[in-house]
Parts: sequence; C-alpha cells; structure tokens
Amino acid sequence: MKNLGIKIALYLNYFVFAILLNSVGIVILKSQKNYGVDEVQASILEAFKDMPIAIVSFFIASFLPRIGYKKAMLTGLALVTLACIAMYFGNSFDSAKLLFATVGVSFALIKVSVYSLIGTVTENQKEHNALMSSIEGVFMIGIALAYFLFPAFNDETHPDSWLNVYWFLAGLSLLSFLFLFFTKFETSTATAGANFKDDFLQMFKLIAKMLTVIFVISVFLFVMIEQGILSWLPTFNTKVLHLPENISIMMASILAISLAVGRLVAGIVTKKINWIWVLSVCVIAAMLIVYFVLPNVVGLEVKNIDSLSDIPLIGFAFPLIGLFIAPIYPLLNSIVLSSLPKNLQSSMTGLIVIFSALGGTLGSRITGWLFKNEGPEKAFYFTLIPMFLLLISFFILKKITAKNEI
Repeated sequence: MKNLGIKIALYLNYFVFAILLNSVGIVILKSQKNYGVDEVQASILEAFKDMPIAIVSFFIASFLPRIGYKKAMLTGLALVTLACIAMYFGNSFDSAKLLFATVGVSFALIKVSVYSLIGTVTENQKEHNALMSSIEGVFMIGIALAYFLFPAFNDETHPDSWLNVYWFLAGLSLLSFLFLFFTKFETSTATAGANFKDDFLQMFKLIAKMLTVIFVISVFLFVMIEQGILSWLPTFNTKVLHLPENISIMMASILAISLAVGRLVAGIVTKKINWIWVLSVCVIAAMLIVYFVLPNVVGLEVKNIDSLSDIPLIGFAFPLIGLFIAPIYPLLNSIVLSSLPKNLQSSMTGLIVIFSALGGTLGSRITGWLFKNEGPEKAFYFTLIPMFLLLISFFILKKITAKNEI
C-alpha cells in the first residue's frame, strides 16, 4: 500500500497523544482527591494543555513544512517521554500542570504535522475524508484505552499507585519515537510563501475569508462541547451517580468508544450522503439526548455498584451522545482542508489547532464553573446552547462552500 509506513506512523502518534491529552479528565478527578484542589482550580489543567497548543500552533504552523514534519513529530514525542517521567517523580498539582503544558506544546507539533501530511498521502477528497475520519477514530480508541489504562494502575488504598501509568506512557512514547525515526519520509514539502515571513502572513490572509471565519467558529463550538463533556464525565459519574472512582473512569470510556465508532462509520456514510445532512442529523440527535436522556440519568438511584454490570442500562445512555457528535470534527476539517491547495493546508491546520485549543479550554472552564456553581446535575444541560449555534453554522458553511468561496 502506498505510503503505508507514513500512515502507520500518523496513526501511532495520534494514538499516543490521545491517551495523554484526554487523561486530563482523570487527572482533574485525581487532583481533587489527592492534591486538595476544587473543581475550578482543577479545570485549569485544561488551559495548561490547550493554551500551549494554541500558542505554539500560531507561531509554527505556517512554516512547519520548512522545518520538516518528521523532525517536528520526533521532537514532540521526545518531550512527552521526558514529561511522563517527570510527572511520576513530581507527584503534585504543579507537576500535572507541567505535564499538560508539555503535552500541549508537543501535540501542536504532532497535529499540524499529521493534518498536513494527510493531504500529501491522499489523492482526492474521498480519500482525504476517509483517512481523516479513521485517524480521528483511532484517536478516540486511544481515549477509550486511557479510561481503562489508568484504573488498571490505580489502587484506592495506595493513593500514589496511579502514577505508575506514566512509566507505561513514557515507554509507549519512546516506541513511537523509534518507529517514526526509522520511517522513510519524502524530503520535499510544499510551503505557503517565499520565506518565513510570507508563510506566517498566509495564516492571516486565510482568516480574512468568510469561509474560514465560519469554519473556525464551528470548530470552536464543537470542541467546547466535546471537551466539556469528556473532561468532566468522570467527575459527573462520581458526584451525580455516586460511582466508585475506578468505575467512574471506566464508565467515561463509553463516550470515547462511541466517539471512535461514530468517526469510523462517518468515513463510510459520507461517501454516499452529503455532509450537511449527516452533520445536521447528528447534532439534532445529540440535542435530543441531552434534553430527554440526561434528566433520567440525573434522577437515577444507584446503589451497591461493584462493577459496570451493576449499573442500570439508562446509566449507559448519556455517553452514547458520542456516536452523534463524533463525525462533526473530522468532517468539518476534511471539507475545508481538501478544498485548499496543499501549500496552504499547514496554515489552515494551524487555525484549526488554535481554535480547537481555545474551544477546549473554554469548554472545560465553563463546565468546571457550572459544576461548582450550578451543580453537577445541571452542568451538561448548557451544552444545548453551543449545539444549537453549531447547527446554524453548518448551513452557513454549506451556503458559502456551494459558491466556492475559498
């Protein structure tokens, strides 16, 4: 298969960072218990993860092709290997901040590289859409694994036992580094401008286009929804359903698994059905789950829970929202990236990463504030607002792309 080694490297790198990035919800829960911080203080970990992603992406995305995607990804993997070891020995809330700041910087290098390379190893929009959706699907599988991986190392009778997971993650990052190191890449890469200054200006020129404005707003709204739910579902399961800590974390894996399935299926469905109808049905279904299913979950009386099988079926219903929100992000990205010349895809990817990071930070911070001030029972109802705005943005985006304004 053409470019098989590169594609495997992209899958593997994204898988590693899926575990690291989305362990933030688990670390938020552990920080409240082990380090004595409250919900609002704990939510700052999302900012330590996302703001470095936004800042680094802003400065390096447009001219990363000149540096080299392989070198950028190797740097990111080396940094997180060291950060995982530092988290084990640091064992503090400050160490957690440092970990996620390093993960954020590294993921900026990884994501811009991966998204840009997708355009170089695919030949048309259908291939681009399929590879984008499958890579994002593998990302969600990594998230799901995190919800089982951390409990496997966690012993509630030994508060520090969970830190052993970072030796495993350091080893996984090192293996990814070695595989990537020995993978052959093409040396020539298209760049946006004649020099670094021109490369940087290309991103600002993209911002001026109406399609870009609507697109980044859509990305911002989606990530606000997704990260708000992903990061706080373990806490919701603990404080609302009163589940034991390990079971709360494993329950959150249902959301990640449903996100993975939704994204993998989306790559198949959109080959036959126009993206606007796929996305519209998905966001409406997600809104219906929040409005009708969530009240039944909040009112659920759960007693004597020792395993996942002890939880009533309705308790598994809300995380299935992932099936419907899953296709939104990769499809939006693929629609816009595949419409751009390859030399501008790195700049657009920079905008995607920046606004994804900002949306993730704001979503988690708002949800953390709602958990503390409105109560965990009501916090997720507020996702209906960005969902409704997202639905409107789909139709505006469709109207603009129909006119080929890019």
